[in-house]
Amino acid sequence: MEDFFLPLAFFIFGTIIGSFLNVLIYRLPRDKSPLKPAFSFCPSCGSQVKWYDNIPVISYIVLKGKCRNCGSSIGIRYPLVELLTGVASVLAYLKTGLSIDYIFVFGFLAVMIAITFIDLEFRIIPDVLNLAGFLMGAVYTFFREDFTLLDGIIGAVVGAGLLWGIAYLYLKFRGIEGLGMGDVKMMAFVGMYLGWFGALFTIFVGSLLGAVVGVAAVYLSRSEEKGRFEIPFGPFLAFASVIYLFFGEQIKNWYLGGMY
Repeated sequence: MEDFFLPLAFFIFGTIIGSFLNVLIYRLPRDKSPLKPAFSFCPSCGSQVKWYDNIPVISYIVLKGKCRNCGSSIGIRYPLVELLTGVASVLAYLKTGLSIDYIFVFGFLAVMIAITFIDLEFRIIPDVLNLAGFLMGAVYTFFREDFTLLDGIIGAVVGAGLLWGIAYLYLKFRGIEGLGMGDVKMMAFVGMYLGWFGALFTIFVGSLLGAVVGVAAVYLSRSEEKGRFEIPFGPFLAFASVIYLFFGEQIKNWYLGGMY
């Protein structure tokens, strides 16, 4: 029974955190406080959402995706974020078990979910999320046996430094901004968690995925300014970093083993 109820408990906990992530996703890019007001409200009419209408996923289904007060539609993003965060919580538990590592692994995934949805909609990555992730990664080094604070600092410098160099060269030779500083700061956060190899993997795989999706998007776009078509880079970096978070040791051993 434990094999069923523990993952279920972690899933429910994750959906609750996902509800808070929805608050961050809505408020941070709009320069609103994530803590004030302390209650959730309808973006359309501003009415306070009652507790029984704020149950993750379930309330959305019961209300059929509409505000109880004004009847306006509630975006599908809300239950999607809650579901994703619930799944992320279960995956973190399956990776770490009942240990302190769960807090930091799940924290990493939660921040990546918030970054992804904000960057997709607003093309920005709030500094507060990158800073929170960076500090979590720094604190985590004191609880890890195979990773020191120095490893994290080196990873942050390599990740942020490399991406900053790419952004600088792109701006110098193309005359337009190809990468935002939010992506650079994000790589400092990623490097602090994953180390220098994980940072390089994230940039390489994230760039590859971004290039493939970008080419497809430009081809399918009807915009007349296809040469200036923009896609957010953060979600691709987030996806690549999550791959490394779960499979990093196997990836590193395979790559370094293949060199000898």
